[in-house]
Amino acid sequence: MVTQPVQLAAAIVFCNTFALGAFPVLLPDIARQTGFDDVALGVLAGAFGFARLLFDLPAGLLLARHLRSGILLGACVLTIGNLLLFAGDSLWLLVLGRGLYGAGHATLLLSVLLTVARFAATSGHAFSLNVVEFSGMLGMLLGMVIVALLPAEWPWQTTLMLASCPQLAGLLFLPGLLREVQSGATLEPAGTSAGAIAPVKWTELICLNRLTCLAWGSGFVLAVAWAAVGQFILPLRAAREFELSRLGVAMMLALPQVVDLCVLLPLGRLADRVSRTRLLGIILLVLSIGIAAMAFGSFPWAVFGCALFGLGLAAWMLPISLLGRPSSPHAAALRVSLHRTFVDAGVFFGPLAAGLLADSGLLWIAGAASTIALIAIGLALLQYARSSNPR
Repeated sequence: MVTQPVQLAAAIVFCNTFALGAFPVLLPDIARQTGFDDVALGVLAGAFGFARLLFDLPAGLLLARHLRSGILLGACVLTIGNLLLFAGDSLWLLVLGRGLYGAGHATLLLSVLLTVARFAATSGHAFSLNVVEFSGMLGMLLGMVIVALLPAEWPWQTTLMLASCPQLAGLLFLPGLLREVQSGATLEPAGTSAGAIAPVKWTELICLNRLTCLAWGSGFVLAVAWAAVGQFILPLRAAREFELSRLGVAMMLALPQVVDLCVLLPLGRLADRVSRTRLLGIILLVLSIGIAAMAFGSFPWAVFGCALFGLGLAAWMLPISLLGRPSSPHAAALRVSLHRTFVDAGVFFGPLAAGLLADSGLLWIAGAASTIALIAIGLALLQYARSSNPR
């Protein structure tokens, strides 16, 4: 069962991820129309992850006490960032817009994840997380489709603006989510008086153990693979090596999203019934094959890698489910924001490192490092599953 707050949160995520899907499709157009080199493109693409990295912990601390205010703040900052992207004409103004978009997206996404942590049905926690992820992936896919259908000769900023229009519809769902959050009975642990702050132990806040470290590591390597290969190497290879048009680039980038959408909800159901640790380990090993094919393979192998990449994207929320569900909202906020810090470190580091390596003729290192890291974390998760009784 998906509760009303989770449904509203999923709708908001859906409306606010169109621009996230449209941007990588436009990356070759941005390079051609602006004349930016690969390093500049890496900085522009990485600004999104860098801003999220900076804002994850502050946003988590804010949302622990002021969830409603954080939701509004995230929506406003995200909108301002996109407006700067639409109107900016210099690299640093575009980087600022991309960064503000990332800061707003981090705050809004954290608020959504905390809404799921507090209001999702206990028996369907992983499924509720995947419902939110399904909404985000669908929004990204439709953003790619819109870009592919618009005339290729239009300026990239005009195309991005039109593809981002559903973001305005997301504002219509905000009042409903704010009402649900305010009236929700699970905002504080049982036995806590209204307005009181429950005492929280640092061991509950951090819960630093082997499984937590593996969850953080999984989030980091997934993010690096997604940002470096899926959002940087793949679109540039599609345009430069495979000589695909914008429609062809969009179709290659859309394939992982389609596969992701097909397996996301069944995977969420499966994760609530089997070992999530073992399941995540297997998926990371499969993803490593897809990343290698996308980064090094010929066109048919790259297409095959895109399909495996989509299966890997379906595991995006699994590391969060390994962190458990602490009774205190403050503990939940810190755990989730720490996890998002590792994820967004990967989102920032991936395209920036890929841009620097591409400028030096060493882009293959980004694909090889992503593949090796996925194999290492996947094997470590399987070893943990064999030696204990994980969630």
